[in-house]
Amino acid sequence: MFIFDPMYFIVLAPAILLALWARTRMMSAYAQARQQPAPLSGAAAARYILDAAGLQNVPIEPTPGQLSDHYDPQQKVLRLSVENFEERSLAAVGIAAHEAGHAIQDAERYAPLALRSLAVPAASFGGTGGLGLLILGAIFNVQPLIWIGLVLFGGIAVFQLINLPVEYDASARAKRLLVSTGIVPADEMPYVNKVLNAAALTYVAGTLESILQLGYYAMLFLGGGRSNSDE
Repeated sequence: MFIFDPMYFIVLAPAILLALWARTRMMSAYAQARQQPAPLSGAAAARYILDAAGLQNVPIEPTPGQLSDHYDPQQKVLRLSVENFEERSLAAVGIAAHEAGHAIQDAERYAPLALRSLAVPAASFGGTGGLGLLILGAIFNVQPLIWIGLVLFGGIAVFQLINLPVEYDASARAKRLLVSTGIVPADEMPYVNKVLNAAALTYVAGTLESILQLGYYAMLFLGGGRSNSDE
């Protein structure tokens, strides 16, 4: 029914290459920044930044996994990977400050963050539900199902597009806060900047991938490629 299609990898090649390059750059920058000492641990830096912003009620918890750091806007909890929670390094305080930036966005009701939260269900369902409807529409030759499937799958691209300004703003806040609070001297910020800039590129790669995937499925199910997939 649906067979291996090399065109999929050709269409997605730019996003795949960008993701590989961004990931490599991120891990290299992160490893270098881990070797640079900081006056506070990641947890202590995040606590200092949150308290200064009046967010004493936001807890900070360790969480398993490498680079699993995130802020949970539903539970109002900032979670740091164990190494970033405990370490006193520029990598740890940089990532902790980025996540604290998300908590401050939430407290300030930053509009793109609110939109991202609203887009989460569409993105979660869009991948499996959208693709399922695309396949069913192609099998039974029901054009409305294909269009609905494309719209649902497009929810992933919408989520990624909304996510970009959220992540860039959190990084910009982190850079300003680390210097203004004195946690990181300005002349040591290049290490932090490399980590956060490389992380931002991974989000750009994810956005590009979702857009190219949507374009590929539109071409496959609405264009000439569809006849090949039905053989």
